[in-house]
Amino acid sequence: MARIPQQFIDDLLDRVDIVDLIDSRVPLKKKGREFAACCPFHSEKTPSFYVSPEKQFYHCFGCGAHGTAISFLMEFEHQDFREAVKELADRSGLEVPDDGPSHRPDPDGALRDALDHADRYFQTQLRQSDSAKQYLKGRGLSGKTAADFGLGFAPDQWSGLMDSARDQGQRDALLKTGMFIKSDKGRIYDRFRGRIMFPIRDNRGRTIAFGGRIIGNGKPKYLNSPEHPLFHKGHELYGLYEARTALRHIPRLLVVEGYMDVIALAEAGIRWATATLGTAATPDHLNKAFRVTREVVCCFDGDDAGRRAAWRALENALPTLRSGREMRFLFLPEGEDPDTMVRQEGAEAFTRRVESAMTLSRFLRQGLSEGLDLGSAEGRAGLVARARPLLSKVEDGVYRTLLSDELADAAGLDPVRWTAMLETSKPAPQAGTARGTSQAEAAPKPKGPRRTRAPSPKPRMTPVREAIALVLQHPRLAAHIPQTGEVAALDVKGAETLAALLEAGQNEPDITTATLLERWRDQPEHPHLERLAGSEIPGDQETLGRHLAEIIQRLTGPHAIEARLDALNRKAAETELNQAEKQEMRELHQARLKLEKQEG
Repeated sequence: MARIPQQFIDDLLDRVDIVDLIDSRVPLKKKGREFAACCPFHSEKTPSFYVSPEKQFYHCFGCGAHGTAISFLMEFEHQDFREAVKELADRSGLEVPDDGPSHRPDPDGALRDALDHADRYFQTQLRQSDSAKQYLKGRGLSGKTAADFGLGFAPDQWSGLMDSARDQGQRDALLKTGMFIKSDKGRIYDRFRGRIMFPIRDNRGRTIAFGGRIIGNGKPKYLNSPEHPLFHKGHELYGLYEARTALRHIPRLLVVEGYMDVIALAEAGIRWATATLGTAATPDHLNKAFRVTREVVCCFDGDDAGRRAAWRALENALPTLRSGREMRFLFLPEGEDPDTMVRQEGAEAFTRRVESAMTLSRFLRQGLSEGLDLGSAEGRAGLVARARPLLSKVEDGVYRTLLSDELADAAGLDPVRWTAMLETSKPAPQAGTARGTSQAEAAPKPKGPRRTRAPSPKPRMTPVREAIALVLQHPRLAAHIPQTGEVAALDVKGAETLAALLEAGQNEPDITTATLLERWRDQPEHPHLERLAGSEIPGDQETLGRHLAEIIQRLTGPHAIEARLDALNRKAAETELNQAEKQEMRELHQARLKLEKQEG
């Protein structure tokens, strides 16, 4: 299997934030300049697992686990190197370079090829349709926004896409992906006709399905692809790929209900909107959103239907919530949607609405309290009964405790008494709000893999190893070391690696610990370098810089000259030196004489 290019690995690590990656699986807490948690690789009660955003590196001082974002996925998810790289690439909106002929064939390749053909066909039809272009202009969309989202047009024909297919194999693939409909009488025809087409893209930007909006007053107004091997509507968020492409950092994600809402917001400059695909926000939707941001705002109409949809989203969100994740609910005036609102009031005013959206805890408190007299014992008992199954869905931890305390305050009960009542009460026959939301059973608490792991032995700190550790942990220190060539010439174990690290730090001032380590992943030195990257070397940048310079000076000073001369003399006693070695020996003798004269 062909090797993934190192440049791609470098670019990937530059996009991935190891703090966000690990926090999505192991909740982290800020501790100084780093983030800490109880180690996911061994059992402990006091956090000794630290993640450095500067180094893009994690290290456990208890069991010795350490590594990069790639290493974490390999350890925590039991993935191989290629699987870990692919997951990080999907998360970053990148596509892993093609492996070439040796790569195993994609079993869904024919489906992807067919959907790509349909995508190109619809975009070509849009360019040729004045009525479709006029419709989009009438909705306030520019050509750039239409191009960014790959909008297309399905002409009002029964077999337009079918006739464009190159062969029967492609027609069969289009039928399998739901682009054609087969009637009871065996007739096959295009599913989408007379519609603006919205390609639905996966994390890598590949089209996996379509949504279509009819031009005019036909029914249904919106039509989606049916589910097929590449597309599951409960997993995908429309516009997420486009948001990640437009923004390197996503401060929040707004989850709306329609394609045109996402696109109208993008036209107004709000590039952080996504949409569910005709279903309530699912745990998969929300987990996918929380992988790229810490705040998710779900937007709904303010009528009863909108409130019911919001409550379903809340129930689905509870198992995904933990410290560091925030969810809010935005309710628009009845009859309005994000498309109409942002055109009426502009992006700045709409953004203020989003920023002031209702917190999940407040919405939960309102919903559970609705229709209850909390001044009575019966009302408080009803609140406990409603709250119990919902709180049981939240992962045990600080967030669940705070949520429970807020509900205790709503009931006017002491938190200790509230907790006791939760543990002893039975679920109510009808839970949720007075609007008729359903009661779900408690979800099992997700648990990460925990394995007993022996601490790695601490490496013996020779001068070369200490210098390597300093450069790995603080690559910028290399800029102050001019003797890289002299280091490379040293006849000392590890000198070649140290010289290469110094050169990388000098040529790439912003390189991280993680990127340096991944460049050595396939080399025998890699496990040793990982241990050195996780070793403790206290001191500020200035102190560590002086320390590194002193080590290099000792390595390349008079002692180093003598060590190299001894090595050459030992070799000369066993075999004849080559011309380069003879010249080196002459230069070393001259250097030694010069130093002796200087010392006087």
